[in-house]
Amino acid sequence: MDTAASVISGIAEGCLQSGCALVGGETAEMPGMYHGEDYDVAGFCVGVVEKSEIIDGSKVTDGDVLIALGSSGPHSNGYSLVRKIVEVSGCDPLTTELEGKPLADHLLEPTRIYVKSHPGTDRERGRSRYRPPDRRRLLENIPRVLPDNTQAVIDESSWQWPAVFNWLQDAGNVSDHEMYRTFNCGVGMLIALPASEVDNALALLQAKGENAWKIGIIKASDAEQRVVIE
Repeated sequence: MDTAASVISGIAEGCLQSGCALVGGETAEMPGMYHGEDYDVAGFCVGVVEKSEIIDGSKVTDGDVLIALGSSGPHSNGYSLVRKIVEVSGCDPLTTELEGKPLADHLLEPTRIYVKSHPGTDRERGRSRYRPPDRRRLLENIPRVLPDNTQAVIDESSWQWPAVFNWLQDAGNVSDHEMYRTFNCGVGMLIALPASEVDNALALLQAKGENAWKIGIIKASDAEQRVVIE
């Protein structure tokens, strides 16, 4: 029952953070499938949006500025590599400390939910164009929303990786390219905006407590490489 209560509490917290209603659910007992403390959780959400307000990246254009919103950690992605690195390193994530708390706490930090951050900016500015690579990876997710003949140029010097990503890279001897391919490296979401709107958008986001910064630009390009980190 403690596990069930913890899971339900987490779902409720996620609903509060995202402004969703928890409208139903059920528990299936399958003793032939799950044993001991084994369990799994599956869920989905459904929303409604005006067709004219769908955020699909189609408005992203040459000259737009990219704003980054910080992540809380690996964001539920790359954990096959995380487990391998922990195994190879031989460390105990419960006793290995990183910035004053166990490594396990860094690795299991819940994924940020940005719903209450970016929709407000969209309503207030009207022309925001979002791309969330959160829970995912920088190199592989950004191209999925870029219009043809555009390229995202990311300024690597504009932010510092959170300590957990530095630890993963050092402990696993992982290249920068593989880190960016697998992890978000501290970038939970990207917002593309016209340059004239950036300062106002940053002020709005930071007023909401977001760690937000200018991370790059969109350029016109027919190059095969859709994301450049320099």
